[in-house]
Formats: sequence, C-alpha cells, structure tokens
Amino acid sequence: MPVPLRWSSFVQSASFTQPQPAAPGTGRPAASGYRPEIQGLRAVAVLLVAGYHIWFGRVSGGVDVFLLLTGFLITGSLVRMVERQGRVDVAAFWTRLVKRLFPAASVVLVGVLAAAYLFLADDRWRDTIQQVVAAALYYENWWLATESVDYLARNDAASPVQHFWSLSIQGQFYLLWPALVALAAVLAARSGWAVRRAVFVAVAAVFAGSLGYSVLSTAANQQWAYFDTGARLWELALGGLLALGLPYIRLGRRVRIASGWVGLAALVSCGTLIPATGFPGYAALWPTAAAVLVIVAGDTGGRFAADRLLTWKPLHAIGDISYPLYLWHWPVLICYLAVTERTTPSLLGGGYVLGLSLALAAGTKWLVEDRVEQAARGRPKRLVVPAVGLACLLPVLTAAGGWSAHLAAEQRRMEALVADPANYPGAAALANGGDGSAPRDLPVYPPPAEAADDVPVTYEDGCNQEIAGSKVLTCAYGPDDADRTIALVGGSHAAHWFPALDRIARDNGWRVVNIIKGACMFTDAPQHYKGEAYTSCAEWNQGVMTELADLRPDAVFTTATTTSLDTGAGYGEEMVVDGYVEKWRELAELDIDVLAIRDTPRLGFDSASCVAEKARAECGSDRSDSLADESPLDDLTGVPDNVTFLDLTDRLCTGGRCPAVIGNVLVYWDGSHITTTYMRTLAPALEGELKSAASKR
Repeated sequence: MPVPLRWSSFVQSASFTQPQPAAPGTGRPAASGYRPEIQGLRAVAVLLVAGYHIWFGRVSGGVDVFLLLTGFLITGSLVRMVERQGRVDVAAFWTRLVKRLFPAASVVLVGVLAAAYLFLADDRWRDTIQQVVAAALYYENWWLATESVDYLARNDAASPVQHFWSLSIQGQFYLLWPALVALAAVLAARSGWAVRRAVFVAVAAVFAGSLGYSVLSTAANQQWAYFDTGARLWELALGGLLALGLPYIRLGRRVRIASGWVGLAALVSCGTLIPATGFPGYAALWPTAAAVLVIVAGDTGGRFAADRLLTWKPLHAIGDISYPLYLWHWPVLICYLAVTERTTPSLLGGGYVLGLSLALAAGTKWLVEDRVEQAARGRPKRLVVPAVGLACLLPVLTAAGGWSAHLAAEQRRMEALVADPANYPGAAALANGGDGSAPRDLPVYPPPAEAADDVPVTYEDGCNQEIAGSKVLTCAYGPDDADRTIALVGGSHAAHWFPALDRIARDNGWRVVNIIKGACMFTDAPQHYKGEAYTSCAEWNQGVMTELADLRPDAVFTTATTTSLDTGAGYGEEMVVDGYVEKWRELAELDIDVLAIRDTPRLGFDSASCVAEKARAECGSDRSDSLADESPLDDLTGVPDNVTFLDLTDRLCTGGRCPAVIGNVLVYWDGSHITTTYMRTLAPALEGELKSAASKR
C-alpha cells in the first residue's frame, strides 16, 4: 500500500544529519535531503497496484515497494530523532502517524459499510462488518491469514476491505519499530557505539530473521505467509537498512542512471513475470530490489534518466494522493463487480473504476487529510492523538457495531421461526413424492449471510485434520459404553454427514467417532490437491487404518462415490474412486462393516450468494451435471459382503433438479457442502437406512 506519510512529515526522512545524500548530478551533499523521485516512485507503485488489481487480477509488487518505503522513511526519522533529542519522542511520532493514517482510512471504511448495504448481497454483510472492524483496529492481515488456511473458507467474492492487510502490517510495524530503535539507542549509549550503527545491527538482525522465516513459511504454507507480519517484516527492515546505508553509497552518474532504469523496468515487469504464489519469500526480493535501485539512483539530473520521468508533475500529483487512491480503488472495484455481476471489469469498465477512485482519492485528500492537518496544527501533541483517533474510530466502530447488532436481532427472530419444524421441514418436504416446497413462504434458513458458519461442530472442536497435517485426529461423540459405534471417515464430503449421524446417535445411544481430513478420500490410491501430489493425505490414510484396527468400530461410514463438475479431469462426473473397494476389503478383514453412501451432487456455484441475490427457483442445478444417470454402485463388482450402499439422492434432488433450497432450508452453504441445518432434516431418512442395514447383519 502507499506509504501513508508525506515526505515532509518526517523532516527530510531520506537523509540523516550527517553525512547527507549527494545533490542531484553531483557528489556534494544536498542542502535539504529532499528526494523528488521517490514521490514519483510512489505514484508508479500505486498505479501498478490499482492497474493489476483492476484489469489483471495479479500481484504487481507495488505493495512490497510501499512496505520498503515505509521502513526507509520511519527508520530514518526515528534515528534522526534520537540523534537530535537523545530519545524517541513517542508523542511526536504518533501525532504525525495518526493525522495521516486515521482520517482517510475511517472515511473509506464508513463508505465501505454504506456501499456494502447498497450494492453487496446480504450474505456478504456480516463478513464485511467483521473485516471493517479488523481493518479499523489493524489486524486485518491476521483475519485473512486465518481464513486463507481454513479449508472451509468460502471461495466467495473478495471482501471490499481485504487490501487493508498491508495497512495492518504497517500499523504493527509502527508499534514495534520505535521500541526497537529506542532499545538500540540504549544499547548504543552503554556500549559507546554510534546510534545509527546500533540501529543498523538491530535492523539487520530483523531483516535476516524475517527473510529466513519468510522463505521457509512461504514454502510450507504460502497462503498464511502472504499475510503474516513476520514473513513481511524483512521488507520494511530492508528499507531501514537502505536509509542507514544510503549516505555512504557513492556511485558514478552513469551507473546511477543505469540503476534507475533497471529498477524501474524491473518494478513495472514484476506483475507479469513473478507469480503470486511465490510471495512473499524470495519473490518479494524482485520488487523491493527494484525500488532499492531506483532510490540508490536518486535524482541524477540526467535528461534521459528514469528520475526525469519520476519527477514529472502529473506523477507527483498522483503520488500526493497515493494513500487514499490505494484505499479507494479496491472497494470501488468490488462494488463495480457486484453491480455488473462480472468477475473482471472490461477495459472501459476498469477505466471507470480507476477514474472514480482517482476522484474519490483527490476529494479525500482535499476534504479530509488537508482539513485535519490544518485543524491539528499547533495543537498540543497529547491532545491530537486521542482526539483524532476517537473522532475517526468511533464512527466506524459504532456503525459496524450497530449494524451487527441489527443482524443479530434478525437472526434471533429467525431462530424462533425455525423452532417450529412445520416452518422449515427441509428434506421432509421431499418425502412421499413432495416437491420440496414448504407450507409457508418464509425466509430461507440458515440466512445466506450465516450459511458459511452452518457447518459441523467438528470443525469448531478442532477434530478435522487440515490440508497440511497428516496426524490422525479422532473425536468421539456419545457414551463410551454405547451399544454401537460408527466411525465417520473421509474428506469434507464425508464430514458434512456428521450432523445427521450425531442426531441419530443421540436418539439411539450410539457413539460417533469423527476421523476426517480436508479434501482427502479414504483410499490408498494417489491423490492430488490443487494440482500437486497430496502426500499428507497418503500418510493420514495409513494412520487411519491403524486407528481403526485399534478402535474396532461396528461400522465405518464413508463416501462410496465422488461427484465432480470437472469432466476435463479425466474421470467424468461421478465415479467410484480407485482404492475404495480395496479399503473396504481391509475393513472386512478387521470384521468392520462399511456404510458407503453415494456422494452428494454439486451445484457449481455459490449457493448462499445465489439465494441472496436471486429467486430460489433460479438457484439449482440439473442432477446430471454432477451425478451419473445410473449410480456407479449398481454395477460395481468385487464388493465384499461387509459393505452396504446408501443413497439419499432423492432427498437432495427432485424431478431431475437439485435445488439450493428445499423446505425453506438452504441445502448448501457453498457449492457442494451440505449445511448442518439441512443435514439434520436428513437424519430420519438416514436413520431408516442405517437400521435396515444393521438388521441384515
């Protein structure tokens, strides 16, 4: 994100008291230390961020440049402050920050809440409210990191404030860095070192540690590392090292001219050449090193130098509004996509998005930033921070809290209606030839906005193994001395049967043992996840057999087929997975029955979003889209005697159609996973199948 600080706000932040950087085109120190080319660099970076977001949906490297510039500016300012005053003046530091950070951000966040109400479907409201609070309190990056590693996280339209992740990292940096510099200054005073030498050593240690951690964590879990402050801190530290070392760098004019062009070309090409999957790690060295080359080049005074372009007045004008432009471009884009129902803007539509973002940014600077700066000028430092902070945060938090309370009240009203089974029969509406309609036209339950939370309790209990893990996690629900124990085994399409099994078990005094791993089917055949070999799944499956041999449940409940909309994957739309029958034979040798249920159909679109935006009748898919016309189980050979096949497709589809809403109940919380509410309405039908199977043993 753009560095939310004017150059002048930190009093010649590009230089130290001594030595000073060279004046343009000379080897002599500049009188002021002002570096006009950096304002142009900020403009280029924010235009890259906006352009790549709007038209290409790729990482541009611009945010990495802003992180580096933040470290460059802040480190220089703090070191000079210590050299001048002998300490870090926290009041002065935070006064400047609060004046620059809070006003524009609060205006944008309030605007996002209003835009979400006007333009976004109601299933996105609660998530938007929660993320607005996270953005206002500077922990949005951790929110996104947590969501990014959750296998159940909805692959939905992006949040209008998710770009605040970089602001959150910077906010956490602003808390850490003054303490780091102050500690280094204390150690310098005790050891006799110069302040900047002590700070350099401290910053270098942060740089080395964070970069090493970033490389390792990106390789292990890139989705988490992308938002992890620890994995990004080295970029800010690199800016600090540059600020400390720049006064000592002496290069010839021709070398600096070449450095400027190489850096600028590398930065502009980053989004095209470097895949987002490599960030932060090694990949972020590309844009940050490019920015270092541009800063080292400085203002050469060359007629054909890169800094001639970077000091161009139109670029400087954009640099002046780079912070509000960064804040506005993303919510404007998200609202445009929601209104137009597009996944990417057209060339002209993208132009409208960028034009409106520029206009809002310019207005925010003039009406908000400049006015706050004027109002705070001359005020006591001890009053500016709380006054501006409260004036900015309170409207955001009050609006978010009030809206959230209203949604909670609506949810309680819905829960009162749901208490009557006649209002929300769910699967019972398809019994005895029913068409899935309900006697009363009531709002869908769970509400689309709450659908993503209507998942089995096993996820909240930490009982389901995540993608990266291979350890077998088991959770037992029900009495230890139960008459019958059923082990639920497999991936997420096995996991969503838990609410029905749990209800049946409670009614009959049975026990259910949950043994689930995300996207991992119960087979020893090779599996893949997102195009790569799913090795942790293979390790997990080996452990599952050991666990079952020790547990000896009466039966294993698992999926018998897998459905798919990806007919290009080479296996069609529904099949019995390789290795399933072999696993069932292994269980037969252990004298364990198998209850193998036909997989549930897939919609191919987000059910909650569709129901939130369209009529219920429009939200469904043809049964043949993901299910075979004839069950693959009908002609399956070599099946051992311990296996009983179950098929409840007729409680999910009717007349060749699989609706998103049945009996006023939302069937899917995404495009393929059944909601807990609907699964509980399937319990009576499933119980009949289970008892029938048990009577035959």
